[in-house]
Amino acid sequence: MPAQTLPPKASPTARPDMSVILVTGSYDHEIRFWEAWSGICSRTIARTGEAGQVNRLAISPDKRLLAAAIHKKVNIYEIGSASSDPVVTFEGHTLNVTSVSFHSEGKWLVTGSEDGTIKIWDLRTSHLHRTYDNSAPVNDVCVHPNQGELISCDQAGSIKQWDLSENICSHELTPVGDLPIRSVSLAADGSFLVAGNNKGNCYVWKVNDESSGLPRFQAVTKFHAHNKYLTRCLLSPDAKYLATCSADTTVKIWSISQNYEFKQEKVLVGHQRWVWDCAFSADSAYLVTASSDHTARLWEMASGESVRQYNGHHKAAVCCALHDGAG
Repeated sequence: MPAQTLPPKASPTARPDMSVILVTGSYDHEIRFWEAWSGICSRTIARTGEAGQVNRLAISPDKRLLAAAIHKKVNIYEIGSASSDPVVTFEGHTLNVTSVSFHSEGKWLVTGSEDGTIKIWDLRTSHLHRTYDNSAPVNDVCVHPNQGELISCDQAGSIKQWDLSENICSHELTPVGDLPIRSVSLAADGSFLVAGNNKGNCYVWKVNDESSGLPRFQAVTKFHAHNKYLTRCLLSPDAKYLATCSADTTVKIWSISQNYEFKQEKVLVGHQRWVWDCAFSADSAYLVTASSDHTARLWEMASGESVRQYNGHHKAAVCCALHDGAG
């Protein structure tokens, strides 16, 4: 989007309410902002008259923008504004957008879709920058911390690394043939990768430096996380824990040893239906979850207890985003 059309960045003192951004999206088509500690809904983007359910949410690193994957398009909203109108809409996918992530400096946005493509959108010009043909429906995409690679997973059972400088798929993993891979998560330092599949299994690879002479992805372990469908796996910012969400209504928390041993530490029990998404706080001390029971919850990692419940959606809450770190 043209830089001159975006409002100037406000100083932190001008927006004290912006220290914690917590957002949920639902099949009721609404996007809701919440006061994390009071549980009060502070803003609703109602999207009246606009079709399409909200599939995924992402908050820009500087806390200025919210990207919402809504059916086949992505709306970019200004977080500091009261307007329910997006500042820009990215259109080009032909089927559901399943993932959305920001570049660390907010220069671009990456999306993955059931249409089998991954697209990079330039936030400075609001134009489509690049399209990768994955050839199978994309379920998740994450940006490598080096900002030069993407990791995707898909319905055909593949995990791929896409090199942004050379515009190619540089590595491909297929841990269990064609069984769909639902979710991927990369450690904040890029040192290891976790993927979860439809059968509730998780697979872990050590990620070696390209110049090390070792394989880029070195399989280190796999484990069975849930007996039912796994919807999301997410590493904590400190990479000491993995959260896995499931159709079994629970979220499981796994501790990770230095030699990549995953040990179940806690089972977060409270949601009544499928848990679709989760997001960690910056200090890895809290987790937000979104569920088909229409609610989102805030969990304290140390106790495994639900400390807040966010009520207001009138259909399944399927995505959430949390940004409480430095803007």
